[in-house]
Amino acid sequence: MEAPDWIELLMRAFFCFTGIIGNSWLGLRSLPKSGSQLRTGDVLFVNLAVSNLITNCLVDLPETAAHFAKSWLTSKEYCSVTQFSHEISETSSIFSTMFISMYWHQKLVGSISRGGAPVQMDDLRLVRVLLAGSWIVSTAFSLPHIFIAEHNANESSEVCKECFASPVAKQTFDGVYLTLANVVPIIGITYATVQIVLTLLRSQKRLKDLSGNGTNSQHPSVDQKLQAERSTEERSPQLRSNQSSSSQVRAAKSVVAVATIFIFCWFIHLVLRIYSSFRNSILAVKLTNFIGASYVCFVPYVYLHGMKKLNCGKNW
Repeated sequence: MEAPDWIELLMRAFFCFTGIIGNSWLGLRSLPKSGSQLRTGDVLFVNLAVSNLITNCLVDLPETAAHFAKSWLTSKEYCSVTQFSHEISETSSIFSTMFISMYWHQKLVGSISRGGAPVQMDDLRLVRVLLAGSWIVSTAFSLPHIFIAEHNANESSEVCKECFASPVAKQTFDGVYLTLANVVPIIGITYATVQIVLTLLRSQKRLKDLSGNGTNSQHPSVDQKLQAERSTEERSPQLRSNQSSSSQVRAAKSVVAVATIFIFCWFIHLVLRIYSSFRNSILAVKLTNFIGASYVCFVPYVYLHGMKKLNCGKNW
């Protein structure tokens, strides 16, 4: 192999193994100790980890190994498996990110605005229905790739290609897929992210206002101090609630960080996908795969950091 091939191989191997470790860790750390402790956030993070691991194990890993096993690389089965796995993983991951953004938007608003009241997506049955629907949609868009994926004998082009009945059929399929499985989720993620940011800013402004009011009375009397101590004891459950709110705010910030990365990566991914659907470009395809692999690789670590689960906790 030449130097560019080695660079591509090393980058793919890095994304592959880093993604496998990160997404496996995210899935394991999101599993509850018992079924009674199962929460919506746990289900969503496990679902995201599983979606990403499909790409890591069934796309990136075979493509990394395929550099050394040319017979597998040049088979139709290879193209069918990787194309199907890539599409179902990518689509499911997009929907999972949207559901996570929506959920944490609801949780943050419920925690700050309504005192931690339960939200609609706390209902596990609703979440199961949403996830089942997302997997059905992902499978529906991915199954055709098993039949239209073929090995490309032209070595100057990509290894695998998609053979549609006609250019119009390809453009129609890509248009429907990009609209339902990319544009709609991106709009939902953007809306939820903006709402989370606005809620955090309003909460920060409220805290500053309260802090400013507190500095106006710099010399409280003894009676005021005793009253404050009694009030503190009476509000101990509220303090615990505030600590819970603080952890939710931290998790919400990680969701904002992931959503920002997602919107940036997937907007470029979407543009390249649209471009490649009208014009065959090896560079566009490689950049599309690179952007998708980088997102799948780094996102689990951002979530783990936001949930304070990046290391081995004492209670895990």
